This record gives sequence, structure tokens and C-alpha cells, in this order.
Amino acid sequence: MFFKTFGWSFAVTIIALVVAFLYGGPQALILCVILGILEISLSFDNAVVNARILERMNPFWQKMFLSVGIIIAVFGMRIAFPLLIVGATAQLNPVEAVSLALEKGDPHTPGTYGYLLHEAHPQIAAFGGMFLLMLFLDFILAHREIKWIKFLEIPLARLGKLDSASLIVGMVALAVAGAVAGDKQGIVLLSGLLGMITYFLVNGLGNLFDVDAEGHVDAGDAEIAPRSGPTGAAKLAGKAAFMMFLYLEVIDASFSFDGVIGAFAITSDPIIIALGLGFIGAMFVRSLTVFLVRQGTLDEYEYLDHGAHWAIGALAVILLITIVVPINEIVTGLIGVVFIGAAFAGSVRRNKRAAAERDGSLQPADASS
Repeated sequence: MFFKTFGWSFAVTIIALVVAFLYGGPQALILCVILGILEISLSFDNAVVNARILERMNPFWQKMFLSVGIIIAVFGMRIAFPLLIVGATAQLNPVEAVSLALEKGDPHTPGTYGYLLHEAHPQIAAFGGMFLLMLFLDFILAHREIKWIKFLEIPLARLGKLDSASLIVGMVALAVAGAVAGDKQGIVLLSGLLGMITYFLVNGLGNLFDVDAEGHVDAGDAEIAPRSGPTGAAKLAGKAAFMMFLYLEVIDASFSFDGVIGAFAITSDPIIIALGLGFIGAMFVRSLTVFLVRQGTLDEYEYLDHGAHWAIGALAVILLITIVVPINEIVTGLIGVVFIGAAFAGSVRRNKRAAAERDGSLQPADASS
């Protein structure tokens, strides 16, 4: 299972490292490795969230995530997205933007590719931060039988009973971000609002084609018979799976913003960034996502969902803070790893306690634990 799932990732990694070495020698090889590790460490929470969505899809759409999805992640987010941002910021056509990128100028020097991308960071952070914040709020404000950080999740679930609670909290956060953005206030407010609109749009389209309590897919006028996997859970197909696939890609793109911007603190070479973040990092994140689905890890370790969403909330807040105050990407990555690690450890303890209860050696625990 392990080599079947990660085989392509290891093969692509070897090819990417060889290309990096031929392109720029040992230094390029080392930078490529560093960027790959950075992307993987930043994306543990991404993989958990992706897996929870992907497990609802049938095998065809899971394969689409690994094929078409990886093309979008590598060429869309790690190559085309920075070029589009720089082109729009500096009013350059695509050819000029590519030419500027290949010059590999110092990102601290005005007019270079890295500098222009850094200058566009406030609007990128506002868009991605607000999108991820809404994702976090919709999860944490909902009533759930299982709670992890009880002293926070219980009162937050009560707050969630207020109509449009996530929207209210999100608008307050955006107002604060705009208030401290200085001369970037207008673009920050607009970008943050677009991030929220994008979230509600893709989330709403995902809910439009959903599975009902009996496992039937509502796809408008037609009912699509779901497929069942090893766990017997209904699997989305057709229009339903396509809309969830789009939702998954937008979420995946939002997670990429900090890594793409942060990579220029390590190197300004777009080729090395594409090899490290895209071909190595993005491929391993996708393989890890599929591995979690096929192993049933999220059902076995039930706090992982909570840990991933708390990591998302932390990342959203960090992105909004970086509009005015730089934060090292290593800190961002470590926060995600800490949340996921703590959630995994908590899940292991919970499973051991549940096993002890079944054996009759402990009194039954609170159902919400």
C-alpha cells in the first residue's frame, strides 16, 4: 500500500532532484530539497482536510485528484499564479512576466520578480486568509459530538447557534485586517471580501450536489446511485463529485499561498521553486492525502479533523497578520505540525481508553470526549 501510493512521488522527486542538479549544480539541488521539505511540513493540515473531502469521492475522482489535480497544483499555483500576480502588479504581458522571472533578480531589489510578488502579498494574504478562516469557522462553530479542545470548542459551538455566526466573525476579522493595513486598506478589504465570496460560492456549489441521509446523490433533476467503498460509505459521482473536486482544488490553492510567497525568502529562481514546491512538495501532499483515505486514518484517529482545522485557523490568522507583520514560514509550518501531532496523540489516547472501556477495566467516558 505504501509504495503503491507514494511510488510516483518518489519517482517524481528523483527526477526533480536530477533536473535541479543539472540546472544549477549542488546548490540548486540543496535548495530544491529544502523547498520540498518546507512544502510538505506546511501541508500536513492540508492533506488531512483534503482526505476528508476525497474519501467521499469514488476511485475515478480520486485518480483525477492525483492527475489533473497535480497539474493544477504544480503549473497553476506554483508557476502560473505567481506570473499572473507579477504581470498584473507590474502591468506586464505574459512573455514579459516570464522573462522577468527568469532573470532571477534579488527579491529585495525593486522591480525584480520576487520583489513584485512580495509587494502583492497583502492582497494574496487577505484572499487566502479569509477563505481559510471561513473554512475553519464553519467547522469549529458547528455542533459536534466529538470535541477535542473542549474548553474552546464547547463555547464556540454555543456561539455557532447564532444565525450567520461564521459570517459575522469573518466580517469582524476582515474589518480589523483592513483597519491595520494602512495604505493597502482598499485592496485588502476587496481581496478579503473576494476570498469570502469564493468560499461561500464553492462551498454552496458543493452542497448543491450532495448525498442525503440515505446515501443518494442529489444532482438536480437526476439521482445518481452512489458507490460504496471498503467502509460502506456512499461515494460521490458525476456532477456531485465534480463540484467537490472544484471545492477541493480551491482549498488546496488557498493552502499554497504562504508557501509560494515564502519560497522567495529561500531562492528567487522560479525553476527551483517549481521543482521543490510543485514537483516534490505538491506530489507528496497528494500521495499523503490518498494514503490517509485508503488507510481509513481519519476514522481511526478522530481528533485529526479537529487538529487540521485548528491548524487552518492558525494559518488563516497568520496570513492576516502578515499583511502588516512578516512571519517566518517555518513558524507557520511548525504550528501546523504541532496541531496535527497533538491531535494524533490525543486520538491514540482516546482509542486506548475506548479499548479499555470495552474490556471493562474503565468506566465509560463522556460521549463528547
